[in-house]
Amino acid sequence: MAKYKIAWMPGDGIGKDVLDAAKIILDASGFSAEYIPFDIGWEVFRVEGDPLPTRTIEGMKETDAALFGAITSKSATDPETISIQQKHGTRYRSPIVKLRQTFNLFSNMRPCKAYPGNPLNYRDDIDLVFFRENTEGLYSGVEFHPIPTEIHKLDLMEKYDPEKTAVSFRIFTEDGCHRIIQKAFDYAKEFGHSTVTVIHKANVIRQTCGMFLRIAKDIAQDYPNIEMWETNIDAMCMWLVKNPQDYGVCVTSNMFGDIVSDLGAQLVGGLGFASSASTSDSYGLFEPTHGSAPKYAGQYKVNPTAALLSVKLLWDYLGEHQLAKKLEKAIATVIREGKVRTYDLGGNNTTLEVAEEVVKKLE
Repeated sequence: MAKYKIAWMPGDGIGKDVLDAAKIILDASGFSAEYIPFDIGWEVFRVEGDPLPTRTIEGMKETDAALFGAITSKSATDPETISIQQKHGTRYRSPIVKLRQTFNLFSNMRPCKAYPGNPLNYRDDIDLVFFRENTEGLYSGVEFHPIPTEIHKLDLMEKYDPEKTAVSFRIFTEDGCHRIIQKAFDYAKEFGHSTVTVIHKANVIRQTCGMFLRIAKDIAQDYPNIEMWETNIDAMCMWLVKNPQDYGVCVTSNMFGDIVSDLGAQLVGGLGFASSASTSDSYGLFEPTHGSAPKYAGQYKVNPTAALLSVKLLWDYLGEHQLAKKLEKAIATVIREGKVRTYDLGGNNTTLEVAEEVVKKLE
């Protein structure tokens, strides 16, 4: 009997390609797991009018963790979106955002580590870890257009035409701020980082960012051996480009984290190297942070490294630390040797050939 039950969610586009590569690693490692497939994404939305069916949510509750590939999302004004919504009488909502909120996956950890030998590295000494609050902020889904009367009556709102104005609420809670900041400091303590950088814009967004910064300062007092740095989001983007090696653990809110972690990913070769772990106190979802790239779907052309590193994060989450260390070492070796590379690195190997080469190093 398998030790773990893993929700298997390729999603759309290249999601299947990169998870097929991940499966090569999982099968070769001896990892004891049952992989249970679940429907999610744009193709399901086309057929059923719901990109995250109830059966997927209920089924995931019986698993230990999830591996996810990618989804296609289109804007609310896209003709196909409008057509599908009208056909089914539903409204498209990002299934990955809904999953984060349904399973309370408040912590989104995104490592951005430079592996020597990668020709796309900005520098070889970058080792960043971003902690992004994952369930609140501008992604809370509390939005209005037109503006309801009771909101239009609020201070400073009356000058706006309610029929021609849209509002998205940026929701922060004390608990939400506390738990993600605590997570970042705990990680820094466990892995020997001397600083935690708190990224905000409290000089302008005074209430929400002000709360985030105030709670961070309170938490920092419990970690006397870790120095808390703070910086505005705009300045942080500049400093990351100028001196990325100066930073280690960073923590911020939902949208700021979404943006700045992509910047960090580009410093170490792009989204093809960007893995992520979305976790609560009882569940974890692991995924590459790249999109579905529909034009490459089924070609097995794209870089699978982010998906393979997501397996590493899954293993760490499950306590399989030796497997995780072996996998990261094998990935680093393949990158350093540079013999097997996908097109983005100047090579002509396939997605699956990269995974097969990593397996050789595992063995």
